[in-house]
Amino acid sequence: MNIRKLFQNDNDKKIIDFKGHNIRIKDFFIDSGMRDVLFIFISIISVVLSFIGTDIFRFDLVWIAIIFCGIPIFKEAIIGLYREFDIKADVLVAVAIVSSILIGELFAAGVIAVIMAIGGFLEDFTVSKTKAGIKKLIDLNPTNCTLVINYNRTNESEIVIPSNLIKEGDVIKVVPGETVPVDGAIISGKSSINQSVLTGESIPVDKVVGDEVFSGTINLYGSFLMKATKKGEDSSLQRLIKLVESANPENSEVVKTADKWATFIVVIAFICAVLTLIFTGEIIRAVTILVVFCPCALILATPTAIMASIGNLTKVGILVKEGISIEKLAIIDHMIFDKTGTLTYGKPMVTNIIPFSDASYDEITENELIHLFASLESSSEHPLAKVIVKYYKDNSDEALEKVSNFEMIIGKGVKADLDGSTLCAGNEELLNSLNIDVPNDFKEGNISEYLNLGSTPIYLGRDGRLLGAVLLSDVLRDDAADLISQLHKLGIKSTLLTGDNRNAAEHIASDVGIDDLEYNCLPEDKISKIREFQSSNKRVAMIGDGINDAPALRQADIGISMGGVGSDISIEASDVCLVSDDIKHIPHLLALSRKTIQTINIGIGFALGLNIIATILAAFGYLGPIGGAFVHNIGSVLVIIYSSLLLRYEYK
Repeated sequence: MNIRKLFQNDNDKKIIDFKGHNIRIKDFFIDSGMRDVLFIFISIISVVLSFIGTDIFRFDLVWIAIIFCGIPIFKEAIIGLYREFDIKADVLVAVAIVSSILIGELFAAGVIAVIMAIGGFLEDFTVSKTKAGIKKLIDLNPTNCTLVINYNRTNESEIVIPSNLIKEGDVIKVVPGETVPVDGAIISGKSSINQSVLTGESIPVDKVVGDEVFSGTINLYGSFLMKATKKGEDSSLQRLIKLVESANPENSEVVKTADKWATFIVVIAFICAVLTLIFTGEIIRAVTILVVFCPCALILATPTAIMASIGNLTKVGILVKEGISIEKLAIIDHMIFDKTGTLTYGKPMVTNIIPFSDASYDEITENELIHLFASLESSSEHPLAKVIVKYYKDNSDEALEKVSNFEMIIGKGVKADLDGSTLCAGNEELLNSLNIDVPNDFKEGNISEYLNLGSTPIYLGRDGRLLGAVLLSDVLRDDAADLISQLHKLGIKSTLLTGDNRNAAEHIASDVGIDDLEYNCLPEDKISKIREFQSSNKRVAMIGDGINDAPALRQADIGISMGGVGSDISIEASDVCLVSDDIKHIPHLLALSRKTIQTINIGIGFALGLNIIATILAAFGYLGPIGGAFVHNIGSVLVIIYSSLLLRYEYK
């Protein structure tokens, strides 16, 4: 029952030639929303004038309302019957309007048409507000960007090009206030980036040379040059837009069920109307039944609730691909976790600095040890070296020493000269090759327990002597333990499936409060475990990252991928994507899904109850066509508003 559909034809592409000027038809009708308001306003005036007895040459002005507001209803009814072979609610209203006209109740027909048009407009307005937050994503992608040609050459220049023409390897300039057009890495300059569109976090993130930047994020200050690592169409923002657009509530089982019931209710409405006419002989009662029995609230409440919940989740950095996933999430009773990149950050960090003490020379301090480590590793491009240097810079303001004769020994480590001494850093094999002994008591007393937990040691030696070691580990997420606790409160059990050894797996499980775990798992082992749970009638959600988790994500009833550190393959294999890589919102995801189904059930119950009560009142003559139209639309709008409240739901 949408007025604008009457005047929209082929996306408003029809053109009128007026004195040599091409004018689009839509230009005559302002914007579509205003057009609806205009026709409704004219119709209301015509109804009021008809009520007070005003006419023009004996033409009842209520016909204006019937035409402006009734024809779109007739159009939708015809489309439903002949094109889609579906009996829609519009059929009931159309029959009610025609019946009112045939029995001479023109005023009732006009009022019914106007009230239905107002109700349809309010429904569209409410639903559009529900979807507005999601649609904003599409507007975030910048149209143009500044491409740097012949970067770092004498003939370097800049041109402005459409963002969708960016290719991998292009150098792009981003100035303060601009939106990053594509995924890439900073090659010159530094800035602070607002990543809230992707992560849901409002705190800006500082970016320097080497750091990744993502499309759709906003450069707050400082110009920088970046090299594109993806084509414009493959960027993070475009991927999110595709995921959001695929989140169609119409594929939800509860929506399909509601549609089936709606068709069934339409048939019942016709039967009730005919029986009322037969037993009472009053066609006005039958007409009223046709109006009040329309299942609009039943049809609209379900997709509105699902879209509202999807919009809510988008605001905290969670993307749900399909509406049916909301239903599945609502009945999950078992959550399976991968370890690396899920319960942990998935990145090595310096966790221990262990100086080596020996009676033959003075013991070095932790500060001195990490200073020498960082000075030596600052010349290395190895990822672990960068972790050590970053740790030092984050924790010390003292400048690094400059080394000379730097040499990288592939697979072992690095060495260089510093102040007349030779430094080396790497694995035990490197130190042994340079005749530096790593005593067993040092390893067993300081290193071994951490090795069992998955840590990686890097040793530092100078002039043939061991100075100490740093340990790099994948650190547990700060909110991992609280997540498991919240899941238990929701009645959801948890299991850890990891490829790590027993000690590392038990250590992580103990720290976060997971009782059930499997270690040394290959991808096929994870699938087998999920199938085992499913065979016991458990509804399983799996959360993981990386290519090796993709099969398990597919096997689970619901797959949840880590959007930041996760691979593209795991994201495609999943049903839900945590764009922000923030697992703390998982309880909100599950609680909101349950609330959504509860809201849908309440909405459906209210709609059916209202229909039944109104029908009984109409059958006994206590409710007329005009009152029925009011009741019908008030019920529809109330149900939609109630469903839309899910946009503001917060799990506490």
